Amino acid sequence: MKNLLTLVIVAGALLSGTAFADPIIGTWKLNVEKSKFAPGGELTAGTREYTESKGLYTLEQKMTGKDGKERSGKATYREGQEVKQASSDVADTTMAKKIDANTWDFVLKKDGKTVGHVHRVVSSDGKTLTVHNSGAQLSGATGDETLVFDKQ
Repeated sequence: MKNLLTLVIVAGALLSGTAFADPIIGTWKLNVEKSKFAPGGELTAGTREYTESKGLYTLEQKMTGKDGKERSGKATYREGQEVKQASSDVADTTMAKKIDANTWDFVLKKDGKTVGHVHRVVSSDGKTLTVHNSGAQLSGATGDETLVFDKQ
């Protein structure tokens, strides 16, 4: 009986760790063929890496434009709070809102003015990330784009 109880506790601990893991955490590779780019913002490759510590999320991304130039960006965000961005040409603050376990919305601001919106969804199987951006883009372009990423 004691062994059975121990097994149940260990199994519960292991399962609860995966049950509460945020599906965004990890590395994602841009699927160029499935993505739709803003005019002038076409990409040939890209990766995103998401990490989280004590409710503060960090996104580090590297994107390669069709001109061959790599553009890097880093953003931090926390659910329900406006977070200042250390160094970004796109936005100096980000406001994040968690819709559900797989869906987040973001408002990007520069000098107090809204310059973009992001709607991000991780598929229910956790294998695909779809990011719809409107407004300012990391590439410097403006407009709408939908980036599709595959989990690595």
